[in-house]
Amino acid sequence: MATVWRVLLLWLWVCIWLPAQAQGDLVVSRRDALTQETKEALGTRSIKKRAANAANVEVYSVRVACTVTSRFAHTVMTSKSLNNANASQEIFFEVELPKTAFITNFSMEMYGEVYAGEVKEKEEAKKQYDKAVSSGQTAGLVKASGRKMETFSVSVNIAAKSSVTFILTYEELLQRKLGQYEILTRVKIKQPVQDFQILADIYEPHGITFAEVSATFLTNELLPLVEKTVTDTTAHISFSPTVEQQRCSGCEGSIINGDFIIKYDVKRDESLGEVQIVNGYFVHFFSPPDLARVPKNVVFVIDRSGSMGGTKIEQTRDAMVAILQDLHEEDHFAIVLFDDKVIPWKDSLTKATTENVAEAILYVRKLKESGSTNINDAVLRAVSMLMGERQDKKLPERSADMIILLTDGMPNHGVSDTSKIQDNVHSAIGGKMSLYCLGFGNDVDYSFLDVMCRQNKGLARRIFEGSDVVIQLKGFYKEVSSPLLLKVELLYPDNSVDFLTKTHHSQLFNGSEIVVAGQLSENYLDNFLVEVLAHGPEEDFHGQGKASVVDWHTMYPEKEYIFGNFTQRLWAYLTIQQLLEKSDIGTQQAKDSATAKALVMSLRYSFVTPLTSMVVTKPETEDGAGDYLIADKLTEDQRQKAERRHGLSSATAASSRSTSDVDGDPHFMIELLDRDDALCFNINDKPGTIFNLVRDAKSGFLVNGQIIGKKKVDPDANVNTYFGRFGISHQKLGVMLEVSTQDISVFHQGKQVKLVWSDTASLKDTHMDLRLTNNSNLIVTLRHSVKFMVIRHTKVWKRRHDQQDYLGFYTLDSHHLSASVHGLLGQFYHGVEFEVTDLRPGEVQENLDATMYVKGQMLNVTRQWQKNFSRDVNNGESIPCWFVNNEGRGLIDGAASDYTVSSLFLTV
Repeated sequence: MATVWRVLLLWLWVCIWLPAQAQGDLVVSRRDALTQETKEALGTRSIKKRAANAANVEVYSVRVACTVTSRFAHTVMTSKSLNNANASQEIFFEVELPKTAFITNFSMEMYGEVYAGEVKEKEEAKKQYDKAVSSGQTAGLVKASGRKMETFSVSVNIAAKSSVTFILTYEELLQRKLGQYEILTRVKIKQPVQDFQILADIYEPHGITFAEVSATFLTNELLPLVEKTVTDTTAHISFSPTVEQQRCSGCEGSIINGDFIIKYDVKRDESLGEVQIVNGYFVHFFSPPDLARVPKNVVFVIDRSGSMGGTKIEQTRDAMVAILQDLHEEDHFAIVLFDDKVIPWKDSLTKATTENVAEAILYVRKLKESGSTNINDAVLRAVSMLMGERQDKKLPERSADMIILLTDGMPNHGVSDTSKIQDNVHSAIGGKMSLYCLGFGNDVDYSFLDVMCRQNKGLARRIFEGSDVVIQLKGFYKEVSSPLLLKVELLYPDNSVDFLTKTHHSQLFNGSEIVVAGQLSENYLDNFLVEVLAHGPEEDFHGQGKASVVDWHTMYPEKEYIFGNFTQRLWAYLTIQQLLEKSDIGTQQAKDSATAKALVMSLRYSFVTPLTSMVVTKPETEDGAGDYLIADKLTEDQRQKAERRHGLSSATAASSRSTSDVDGDPHFMIELLDRDDALCFNINDKPGTIFNLVRDAKSGFLVNGQIIGKKKVDPDANVNTYFGRFGISHQKLGVMLEVSTQDISVFHQGKQVKLVWSDTASLKDTHMDLRLTNNSNLIVTLRHSVKFMVIRHTKVWKRRHDQQDYLGFYTLDSHHLSASVHGLLGQFYHGVEFEVTDLRPGEVQENLDATMYVKGQMLNVTRQWQKNFSRDVNNGESIPCWFVNNEGRGLIDGAASDYTVSSLFLTV
């Protein structure tokens, strides 16, 4: 009977719990938990504890080798590690790769065997994953995140004194932006390695104009180690520091931590562009030199709703000032502000004279937030303005019409159905102008903006919250602000080519490039002609001629093995990218057709795309049967949902493994970003007790919290306690804050500022950015250190006079803090490894109990729900977590009493 009940409970959890979660990569830990449930229900083996002696893992080789042939980059990342321990243990491989790249291969070499990945359709891969689960095997999932990069991480259990070699290969077509191509390699070496090397070989037969190297970690001592050889058609770059040169002076670990960037461009001396043909496939790069710019007519549609308050509105003002100053006098522009209302600066577009631009700058400097978000009416107003000006012939005939929308939220006033807004905008524009959308932060519905832009000859871009928002906004504008040609059509002989990629482009911008690829019907080139038609600023552009084709074997003797089928793979890469773009616009039949074609090509060419997964079968070990790993690629929408869940920008999510928060009576919560899971525990003590929450000796950052109880206490009842006061200080920055439920005292640079919670305030200088909003929300960013939030809870006690206000503390970004950071929260800032097994019905019917292995301990834990108020201050968000009883004993280092201090600003 007990077994039947257990299986029934599992079935209910599968039916109710799993569908409520995000799909794909975002349910790793849920699936891991389900794996353990299934094992228990089927009587299979439990997870064995793994040795965790990372100090005995030696990474002795890290190599990154990139080969670029006519903008198509093929990168191989290799890492070799040795387990020096006397017992088996897990070895990790974690790298970051560009978001625009497709993984094409991953393999592990161990015990004399090579275990290679196989690309499969995503549903088939999921079935293999589920099969591994049901047979009692552990299964891992590779996840991705980052502003420009994606994180690929995997681990494997290795026998004592054995080694493993990880090999990851990815490919991408480099995009020309602002007049250059960029090869970005991110390296994070925890300890110096014997063999470290970055190599890049660039082959551009049309000629290289420049090649530059920079890196965030290049000191004056390391700079001479970058070797660069540039000829007319090749560039070779290498960087290979010794073990001693990799060491970090004055700290533990390696100095090699950051971005290694190569930028280059090619010669452009032909109006028809450059054509490469290899093994029956061609690629045409079109970006002719010395073109005059086309005037533009642009309407800036700026969200000024309440959610734009604080730093966002300030950064928008600064960016708009710079953008307006960049307008050319022959351009025309308009500004439309919106909240629940639509407020145009003027009723028509204005020529960008010096006087008009100065007047517009004064207008945007007064930009303030208020109201809700009416995107539909704001964009339609912009369309109407451009249409009216065109009909009245007030705009130059040869000019580009565009709308640039900046918003940070969901439409919640007027028409709020996003699909209806898309239909309205698409119908109004009618293919006569381009729409560009900038989605600000994690609350915006990016997929809605993305589809709406692609329906209207434009594109969307996410703007990540951070200190560089103004740079992001200006950078995007610069990409689209100088059109050179409109309605560009690239034509090829019908009897010579097949399976062409996109040949019609709405515009060519300064510093960019149009790329077309296809298959040749015949391998000979006698009749291969190229014709380009487009509209220029004064007259039509028309070029026609025979393609000039380079003989690669003559140009690069003895290098034939490098080039092979690169044009075919470039064509496949570009075709898949364009099919994926079509897969969510147009009719349902068109969407399905594009998706089906993209899937077939992804499988044929072994690209890991949003439609496919790479399955790697790990070898059988002494710890059990072979395990499965599944490498997926997130869509931008999936990536944003993951970031929104954890309240982080993607740059933070890529580098910080966990967030640690405290709220409630008092509930300590550790949200694990890599596993999409959480741990929690409670600590109660006498009111007045002060606990150390965070201490980082290296930076001097400290957070202590004092607990309070109810106003009236029943001597026979359990005492629920909450945090009522925080002492927060940063020694190096000279910052000190005392936060209570009544007020906030800020001590900085010898000055004291006192704020009350009803204030709306902003304090900003070189080291600190403090914002107080909504009568309950304090957000503080300490430069190059930490970002946190303090929330005051008041409304929940309106009808309960025995209760009183209390505070919650949420860590938003802690990745700058040192590895030695500690405290009740701080000890979890760099993550915590644990395994859960033996799931079973709990004492409370709706809960599940389980056994957790963590920090060498075996603990009984319960699946519970806790409230997280960092995303929704008023109502909170219920998050599931594994609850550790007995005041977190076994999960925290030592006992809760070890963290008590005698004063609000003292360390333990």
